[in-house]
Amino acid sequence: MSTNRIKTLLMVWHSRTGAAQQMIQAAMLGAQDVAQQLNSNNGLEIILKAAKDTLTNDLLQADGYVFCAPENLAALSGQMKEFFDRNYYAVLDQLNGRPYALMISAGSDGSGAARQAERICTGWRLERVAPTLIVNTDAQTPIAILAPKTLSAKNLADCTEIGGLLAALLL
Repeated sequence: MSTNRIKTLLMVWHSRTGAAQQMIQAAMLGAQDVAQQLNSNNGLEIILKAAKDTLTNDLLQADGYVFCAPENLAALSGQMKEFFDRNYYAVLDQLNGRPYALMISAGSDGSGAARQAERICTGWRLERVAPTLIVNTDAQTPIAILAPKTLSAKNLADCTEIGGLLAALLL
């Protein structure tokens, strides 16, 4: 990771009801804001990519990562888990030491998905730079669980901070 080249922050996400999508978009805005504050807009490339479209080369070319997904039935959402499964061995021992942050949207807990993703990132030997952010939507009924979500300003501010942190570390 050379200091005179453009740094790349890869933001990989999956969302079913819009919560995780709002989270990753807020993180992207936070990264953009920090890059602007540091007069480094040209020093940071932010790539926002759906989990289903993220390839091994995307991971290898990035200098840092934000992963964001919902928890479904106490585990990572299927598309996010498939992203990790599809890319795990192809990048093993090639991402060592790169910074990452993790954000989970959940209806009540989120810790199962967080543990699952954290273990994968530990296997990749990534360096977690912030505690995993779990946004709890309190969705407890089938209708509430499947309904589109709108996150609070506080939740979005927390996500913005995560994006800003990764940008600051890379710049």
